[in-house]
Amino acid sequence: MKAMSVFVLSVFLALPAGIASASDITVSGAASLTNAFTEVKGAFEKVHPDIHVATNFAASNPLLQQMREGAPVDVFASADQDTMNKAEQEKLIDPATRRNFVANSLVLIVPLSAKDNGPVKNAADLSKAKRIAVGNPDSVPAGRYARASLQSLGQWDALQPQMVQGESVRQVLDYVSRGEADAGFVYATDAFIAKDKVAIVDTMSGHEPILYPVAVTSSAKDKAAAQAFVDYLFAPEGRAILANYGFSEAK
Repeated sequence: MKAMSVFVLSVFLALPAGIASASDITVSGAASLTNAFTEVKGAFEKVHPDIHVATNFAASNPLLQQMREGAPVDVFASADQDTMNKAEQEKLIDPATRRNFVANSLVLIVPLSAKDNGPVKNAADLSKAKRIAVGNPDSVPAGRYARASLQSLGQWDALQPQMVQGESVRQVLDYVSRGEADAGFVYATDAFIAKDKVAIVDTMSGHEPILYPVAVTSSAKDKAAAQAFVDYLFAPEGRAILANYGFSEAK
């Protein structure tokens, strides 16, 4: 038995360094990052074959709640500053690693089939819509941006009876894509990936700049591996992937 133990230990020590030091990290990202981060993950793993990336996507606030409850997260990317500020205040992230990595814009969309003959041609027509899809402002950053924008136009309160809330920006996109809502508020990047189903009829203003922050979490198992993923988002390869999905650089 002792000889067998020595043999097994010898085999383990003889394994290539890449295998012996392989790391698994979990990246939690805002729902609007789903497509871009899925491609980033594949490209990153080719450059770092010793690091395996698991991804988790949802609205930013539920992701924060998961971290509060002890979910194993190594990198957190939110779609707003408020959620990341809370994560920093609660010491769930390493503030030294926090950086804004992309920017986005809020747009008003309608089903593609209704672009020319539907009731909503721009934000001024929203009173004509039967159902308006918007993210829950209490948990979805896109919903908060939409609320601020509509409040600046003096429309938020008047449109409440027509509003249908989604639990993520992607759910809002689905509502409009399927024609279950006459209009909805999503990010330009969401409209971009569904351009065969929805059309942008207005670009909104009246809200704070939409900047996405990313950070290594305080509980990261392998901080070096987590930081490597964050750094990749700023590398030319990572930048190119994000740009291909419609994200712009954070200024």
